[in-house]
Amino acid sequence: MKTPPETIREESRPPDGGLCSSCGLCMSSAWPVKESVRSCVFRTGWLGEQERALFGRERASAGSGDEVRFGISIRRLVGCIRKPPPGAAWSGVITRIAQAAFETGMVEAVVTLHRSNDDWFSPVPVLARSTADILAGSGNKPVVSPVLSVLESACRQGIRRLLVIGAACHIHTLRDFKRRFSYLRDMEIYTVGIPCTDNVRPQTLRRILKLISRSPETVRHYEFMQDFNVYLWHVNGGVEKVPYFCLPRELTGSNFVVPACMCCFDYVNSLADITVGYMGAPLYRGKLYQWIIIRSGRGARLYDLVADQIDEIPETTAGSCKKSVRAAAVKLEKQLRAGSSAVLKTGPGMPLWPGRALAAVMKLLGPRGLEYARYGVDMHLIRNYYYVVYNYPGLVEKLVPAHVYGVLDEYGFKP
Repeated sequence: MKTPPETIREESRPPDGGLCSSCGLCMSSAWPVKESVRSCVFRTGWLGEQERALFGRERASAGSGDEVRFGISIRRLVGCIRKPPPGAAWSGVITRIAQAAFETGMVEAVVTLHRSNDDWFSPVPVLARSTADILAGSGNKPVVSPVLSVLESACRQGIRRLLVIGAACHIHTLRDFKRRFSYLRDMEIYTVGIPCTDNVRPQTLRRILKLISRSPETVRHYEFMQDFNVYLWHVNGGVEKVPYFCLPRELTGSNFVVPACMCCFDYVNSLADITVGYMGAPLYRGKLYQWIIIRSGRGARLYDLVADQIDEIPETTAGSCKKSVRAAAVKLEKQLRAGSSAVLKTGPGMPLWPGRALAAVMKLLGPRGLEYARYGVDMHLIRNYYYVVYNYPGLVEKLVPAHVYGVLDEYGFKP
């Protein structure tokens, strides 16, 4: 029996509110748009059924264990590639994994991102089929990116073993689409996940850089680092540091971030075979360690490809994030509740020298290592929960996974 036309039209629409992370799946002509949309994470929801399908169970939804925040895993570690590839924003763990998977024949191609020749911060999804193309994908791209648009090319070229590097929205949508439909079912797919939140459009990023950098046109990478500074790496190799506390006031709200990212509840990319980031790693001068979460057998096989290139150190933790998270969350909840009636504060933040002093104190006494990771995860879970409550109340049940309520309860926030 054919699906009634009115049902097809309904399934082809984006979810309530038009939430879209621009993952790229519906850009393909190899399958109907309505099928891409059915696998959209803003239709299927975060984690829950997907987590059960992948691991056979959902994570713990309450308690003090790290699984609540960081997801299900078989091993976590901190490490640094001894000889980073050119262009790496950190030590290049993701790039080296992709290179090794390709060169050993584990996969035939890698889904990754290049940069536009016209704009450094405009991402170009590619199906990399050479070492040179994989290395050209080095470095972070902190903007929304249609990564999954190149799955069509992989299908048309008959790829049977594929590595996909993506954010949580990419991995969630890919997992659901592969399980639900036949187009990728015969393809063996490995996934490397990037911890990801607060993405913007390329044009918005340029506006942000103009607000915070003394030379915005030469910035090539930037990150909110563990010492409470924003680091901006410039084309000449110089590093500009701006304390969190000195950022312009308009950047402290939710006005610049893509709405889809404000509705994300998987900062740590929990459905990837292996997650590679930095927020759970200590910050040492001269060596950028990365935080690696191995979640599945495939993730373990990917890590084993590069294990002999990595200097490992134990995870560390110090300080407490509770007071900082609660104070910031209370302020953000009030702002989000006010919505469009809130007056957007503009102007500079704290003066530079007091801001640097406060950042130095926080580096010594504030959350470090795993506690810094908890700080980042908790802050975003609470903020995003209230963002959905006040902006998309009809999607709360669909989007908010069970463990978020456990985190809310820890801080005394009541749903």
